[in-house]
Amino acid sequence: MTRVAAIDCGTNSIRLLVADIHPETGELVDLDRRMTIVRLGQGVDRTGRLAPEALERTFAACREYAAVIAEHGAERIRFVATSASRDAENRDEFVRGVVDILGVEPEVITGDQEAAFSFTGATKELPGRDSYLVVDIGGGSTEFVVGDDRVRAARSVDIGCVRLTERHLVRDGEVLDPPTPAATAAVRADIEAALDLAEEAVPLREPRTLVGLAGSVTTVAAIALGLDTYDSERIHRSRIPYGRVKEITDHLLVATHAERAAIPVMHPGRVDVIGAGALVLLAIMERTGAQEVVVSEHDILDGIAWSAALDDESPQMSR
Repeated sequence: MTRVAAIDCGTNSIRLLVADIHPETGELVDLDRRMTIVRLGQGVDRTGRLAPEALERTFAACREYAAVIAEHGAERIRFVATSASRDAENRDEFVRGVVDILGVEPEVITGDQEAAFSFTGATKELPGRDSYLVVDIGGGSTEFVVGDDRVRAARSVDIGCVRLTERHLVRDGEVLDPPTPAATAAVRADIEAALDLAEEAVPLREPRTLVGLAGSVTTVAAIALGLDTYDSERIHRSRIPYGRVKEITDHLLVATHAERAAIPVMHPGRVDVIGAGALVLLAIMERTGAQEVVVSEHDILDGIAWSAALDDESPQMSR
């Protein structure tokens, strides 16, 4: 058994998993799993830099996580940073802050590495010989991975709930309340262009099963399940049909900020970006013809934990 701490720092949130991993049995046992909305990617699409206030929010979360890691006595720590820190000119400032707090250097991974970690985390407990399309809808990017017992093809594209919201659903520094039809159409056009790009490398229509990851997907699932409070056990491995995804997405895109905030399972940090994230999921289902999405609470964070336990650079991807 190996006790590891995995940290996934994305555009919208930073997450921690402390787990015991048993490589011989293929078992991962959670000890602590938590998430903090930090909006590290605030303004990156526009300025190319990480904002000082975004960095401070992220460092505050890192200080909290350092205490949790010390309490559990993790033997290995792996910190992976994704889309926002790949894009930022001042990412060295981010790296120095993380090293000072946690004593490990954040690895700014490529889109392909991000996709491979996501695939491992999402599918390790699923039947091994099915064919999967795993989609990880993040704040700044979305990863598409096709595989069965291993990754066959992957592509990361720059569409995510934060990036699309900031690009099209903000006017004069304020989020449109609600979005206009023209703004929603502009989001949809960006998504369709990104799907065209992804499809150049990944056979999106071939796999039998669509697996959806990350907060936009799990939030849509929680709404579809009619949950009063967020319940990861009910959400994990739930199957949400296309019709419900469309109904929920259509509502989110015309709802006001107050109406979205009033949804019982809505995290405050997702209120303004959930419409764009849900639209990414809907567009993927329409492009692939998927009649349902299998929702996974296990994702890139679990893949990072496995890599830390096995001391791997990343899951291997066939070419």
